[in-house]
Amino acid sequence: MPRREHLLKIGVSGIRGVVGDFLTPSLACAFAQAFGTYVGPGRVVVGRDTRRSGPMLQHAVCCGLLAAGCEPVDVGVLPTPTIQIYTGHTRARGGIAITASHNPPEYNALKLFNSQGLFFNTYERNELLDLYHQSDFRQAGNAETRTVRWDYETPAGLHLARVLSHVNGEAIRARRFRVALDAVNGAGSRLSCRFLETELHCRLHAISVDPDQPFPRVAEPRPETLSELSALVRSRNCEIGFAQDPDGDRLAVCDETGRVLDNDDVLALAVDAVLRRLPGDVVVNLTTSSAIDDVAASHGRRVYRTPVGEANVVEMIQAVGAAIGGEGSNGGIILPAVHLCRDSYTGMAFLLDRMAETGLRVSELAARLPRYHRRFGQARYEHGRLGPLMQALEDEFPGARADRSDGLKLELETGWIHVRASNTEPLLRIAAEARTEQEADALFGRAMRLVEG
Repeated sequence: MPRREHLLKIGVSGIRGVVGDFLTPSLACAFAQAFGTYVGPGRVVVGRDTRRSGPMLQHAVCCGLLAAGCEPVDVGVLPTPTIQIYTGHTRARGGIAITASHNPPEYNALKLFNSQGLFFNTYERNELLDLYHQSDFRQAGNAETRTVRWDYETPAGLHLARVLSHVNGEAIRARRFRVALDAVNGAGSRLSCRFLETELHCRLHAISVDPDQPFPRVAEPRPETLSELSALVRSRNCEIGFAQDPDGDRLAVCDETGRVLDNDDVLALAVDAVLRRLPGDVVVNLTTSSAIDDVAASHGRRVYRTPVGEANVVEMIQAVGAAIGGEGSNGGIILPAVHLCRDSYTGMAFLLDRMAETGLRVSELAARLPRYHRRFGQARYEHGRLGPLMQALEDEFPGARADRSDGLKLELETGWIHVRASNTEPLLRIAAEARTEQEADALFGRAMRLVEG
């Protein structure tokens, strides 16, 4: 059984844990009051995904914000990117999304955004945590106490309009694509149907789009969890299938045969489409496939790499003025022209746009990508073991080029290995990539034997 402290984690995006013994309403209220104290009196946007614990924690968050003299703006159930875009657009003091994203339903989290609708940077996060641990919160008196406001209409329209302004909507609508959708009964259930069916005139076949029902599958959209979507694509003769996670920032894609594409290939397709239209370089995390480097090079662009985590990628995008960024391993696509956040709607729009432009099927577009083979795994670890483990990995691969900015990434002539501690769970993430399946299996196997042994 993991130690207690592992089930409540504060990372680059906010605070996260199993609801009940670890993430409680009182903790959410206190953290929200610390947040309100830090950002100052004014509007703070609050939205959530569809987890059963969402309404309870949203009430607690609003109480904490009111206690700090803030004016919560309840935007209801919405995807995280929609909340971020609305927060930045309305120049609120900040925003809070109550969602544990791809984690199992027993988890929940507070994702924290600054006035630009971006995750807190390192300095903001450290200052907020210092304030929280000191419990030196602002206590609003009766005359200063505000009320909760509601805006359930503006955010969705704002988000979709931004995305559609960067693709050829007329060409997509003219094709009347047959599209399958699995929204996991999450925050994107209704918005995704509106986007694909009403805005883009797709002939939509959707499953798991009832936000009042529990998640019907594992929250993270991975090939092994999307059998129903694959079957739907085949049975309805769809040209593409889309799957989201519960807060709508991650995207998985099926081709017309029902085969689920590797998430790194989905990002590579998006990068290729965007670089055909926009100037600038590319930013991805250390675990993202080298296919991105090849695609960027074909456009004469450079790739910058960061530690895993949306906030890290966003900071580098800002620093270098990149055209696009993302995290291939988790299906995250970030288009700064829309907003500096992971956004499944941007991914859906650009893939449909590319299909409309070229007349090619998804499988044909994917077949044009540079071919790499990837392996992923995970393992639990104990405190005190991480340092010796990383050293053992370096010793196992003498001569490899080491990057220690996020765990350990070892680059060899035949491929690479990346081992790092998860930002959200008490796990080690292990990834390997090579040009051939045999080389990928060999690298991954050697790393896993060390991690597990």
